[in-house]
Amino acid sequence: MRNCLLLLSLLICPGVFAQQRLQNEQLTLEWKQTSRGYQLQRIVASGQSLPQPSGEYLVIYSAGKPDSIPDLHLADGHPGGFSLKDYIYLTKNWENNLSPVAMNTAGKAIHFFPATAKQNNGILAFNADNTECSVNASWQLDKQYKNDILVSITLTAKQAGYYSIASPTLATLAGNKPDFAMLPGYFQSNTIQPDLVLAYAYGQGIPDKPVVFRERTAATLSPLVSSKGITMAVIPAPGTARDPWEKDVITQAKWKLGLSVMNRQGQYTPVAYHPVLGQEDSYMHTGEQRTFSFRYTVQPADWYTVYKHAINDVYRFPEFLKLKNTHTSLTSRIMAMLHYLGDDSTSMWHTFRYKGLEIGAQAYMGGVVGAEHDAMKNSDYGAMWMLANITQDTTLLKHRLPAALNFKLVQQQEDPGFFQGAAIGQYYLWKRARFTEEWGHYVEPIALTYYTMLDIGNILLFEPGNAQLQQRLRLGADKLLQWQHTNGHWEVAYDDNTAPTFTDIPDLRPTFYGLVVAYRILKDEKYLLAARKGADWLIKNGIDKGSYLGVCGDTRFVADFATAQTVQAMLDIFDITKDKRYQDAAITAAKVYTASVYTHPIPDMKQKTVNGTPRQDWEISQVGLSFEHGGSLGSANNHGPIMLASHAGMFVRIFALTHDSLFINMARAAVLGRDAFVDQATQVASYYWMAMNKGAGPYPHHAWWQVGLLTDYLVSEISLRSNNRISFPKGFVTPKVGPHTSYGFAPGQVLGAAANLYLPDGMLEVRNPQVDYLSARSTDRHTLYIMLLNSDDDQQQTAISFDPSKAGGISPNQVTLLDAAGKPEKQVLSGNTWNVTIPAYGLKIIKIRS
Repeated sequence: MRNCLLLLSLLICPGVFAQQRLQNEQLTLEWKQTSRGYQLQRIVASGQSLPQPSGEYLVIYSAGKPDSIPDLHLADGHPGGFSLKDYIYLTKNWENNLSPVAMNTAGKAIHFFPATAKQNNGILAFNADNTECSVNASWQLDKQYKNDILVSITLTAKQAGYYSIASPTLATLAGNKPDFAMLPGYFQSNTIQPDLVLAYAYGQGIPDKPVVFRERTAATLSPLVSSKGITMAVIPAPGTARDPWEKDVITQAKWKLGLSVMNRQGQYTPVAYHPVLGQEDSYMHTGEQRTFSFRYTVQPADWYTVYKHAINDVYRFPEFLKLKNTHTSLTSRIMAMLHYLGDDSTSMWHTFRYKGLEIGAQAYMGGVVGAEHDAMKNSDYGAMWMLANITQDTTLLKHRLPAALNFKLVQQQEDPGFFQGAAIGQYYLWKRARFTEEWGHYVEPIALTYYTMLDIGNILLFEPGNAQLQQRLRLGADKLLQWQHTNGHWEVAYDDNTAPTFTDIPDLRPTFYGLVVAYRILKDEKYLLAARKGADWLIKNGIDKGSYLGVCGDTRFVADFATAQTVQAMLDIFDITKDKRYQDAAITAAKVYTASVYTHPIPDMKQKTVNGTPRQDWEISQVGLSFEHGGSLGSANNHGPIMLASHAGMFVRIFALTHDSLFINMARAAVLGRDAFVDQATQVASYYWMAMNKGAGPYPHHAWWQVGLLTDYLVSEISLRSNNRISFPKGFVTPKVGPHTSYGFAPGQVLGAAANLYLPDGMLEVRNPQVDYLSARSTDRHTLYIMLLNSDDDQQQTAISFDPSKAGGISPNQVTLLDAAGKPEKQVLSGNTWNVTIPAYGLKIIKIRS
């Protein structure tokens, strides 16, 4: 009788309903049956309650294919609008970004709560029916990750049409104000940005609209929102998103997964959509089914902890390194590129007479406004002088460096005027005998930092007595001082009439770094004071807000690898000042830059075909590779990531500071085992992922950047593995593409002895491609140190051959094998060929005493 009365009260008494619960040591979720269905009434994560639980479901339906006409007026709120008529690479993407599906206005929104609930063995099964479809959902707590909720939703169509399943709204935020929100690869911020262009195109703030982002530049599939110490994220199940190379052709542009930090009703909460309305698998006939599986994670933690959970635990990023199998060592690639760069034909090296000087550069066949296939460019001056000096290669020393130096001298405006001291363009157009910028007639202060301060500064490290270069460096530094505003920032650019241009976007780039160079070379305190003012402004207005600007003119400066340069710039100013604010800012920016590195789909050994060549999936994986520029407009949307992993060495250095394994794993994933993208004849890697192994293509100057980044990575790994017992002074970062630095201009320390990097061509042969190497010669020229790095996760053995005739007078009279700490090992080495065993990711040193 008592049970009957209870049942009767549930049926007829308002406010008395059934409850359901999922609970473990970390999470409690309670649903209550209301007149609208089963609603989440309580969520507790590690003792903290979420203020506004929900549990509301959403299905989007359209009987016909959704409209694709963009609403370009959405950009009207941006100062001056957002005309892209001069940016041919951006127009189509921007129009797609403003389509009804992307702006979350397409179709009919069907909001509901489940009508029934049933629990069995820790799994809650929900059901709901409406006119268009029926929905069955299962919820359970993850047994391994106690803050995770596993959800699977199956939709059955009752009417033919297009469908999209949204992850239910787990909870919303008090006041609808997140403390932080992130969609990795697009934006990360603590500030809501009402300017759609700044938020959506530039990633400078949290969009205030429920934009649905594509997975193709979502580096990690984990939209997240933090508030009051709790971070919520939705992480789609592996395999849900597009595979960029499904079988034998590129499938980068497929849109199978939508991601957002705001639901359709304008409430901040992480949301995922699958399938995407109007896209693959979204059309369903009556009776057809689609299933969407994902997990929520709810943790009393910061964004970075939850973000790393998605990367390491769900998408198993560390396991990728176990699949890698290198066919050519990084050092062998450097030495092969030495030959490539010394060949006029393969490297497209040309010289011209300009203002009475012979200037030299490489052909550039990419896009330059006004070029008629006559653009010329040099890239990494630090790498040029470094490789020439550590190899003592006569072609580079006699036939590259002098003409490259002249190119640099005439690239800087010496005549008096507003632009005196600035770089007048990074490209030389030989048909018209003039310099120009990449995408228009303007001059950027950061271009002055790049092409005057960094390049000349790196040369001066090798030629410290060059008075002409010192004068040119000071000319550039004084111009940076003149252009700096009183609060520390710079304009993005000036037009030919000296008026500021691109005034709608702030210069959130490490422009201040040019003054760090000036202080280090010229020792004038005024440059350091101004550099600190610029760095302080960038921390306050950029790093603290998660906002950055890029340096590629052809994409109108959307965020790019300049973010990684910001990291190294902050580390370098910290090294000078010892002000920990700069080191902290560097680590913060480095964490953000990890979101420019792909972590999906999970690599495996599935067989695929690339241009007729069989490849395993891991060989061509995007995982571990970074954007040139990502977000909603960057090149990664169509071309995928790039091979130019300039950040690799910097990530090794950040790992040394933080002991955060994500950095070292990303550094190694970026550069190791990438043979499928390397041209075998030249050992030059392609730039864009989609080019696979076509080599330098229209960018022969990229070989210098590759030499620079690979050397930086190897030197950084040697320092790390030796616990800094082996180290070499760092130069300045390279212009434009990232934070790798030059070496070889001054002696370093090898196990307590002063030594210079020294790697003549042909002196060494290391036969196991899993083993990389560098060598250094003591300053008295009597001792050679061969540093052997195992670049694999298994123990490796290799044979090493040494040719004394190419060692500058050093002969193997006494050969000793040392461990990473410099302690002699028992193994006796004799002759000119030795076999050495090195532990996984280990280091051993062969010491040759003449």
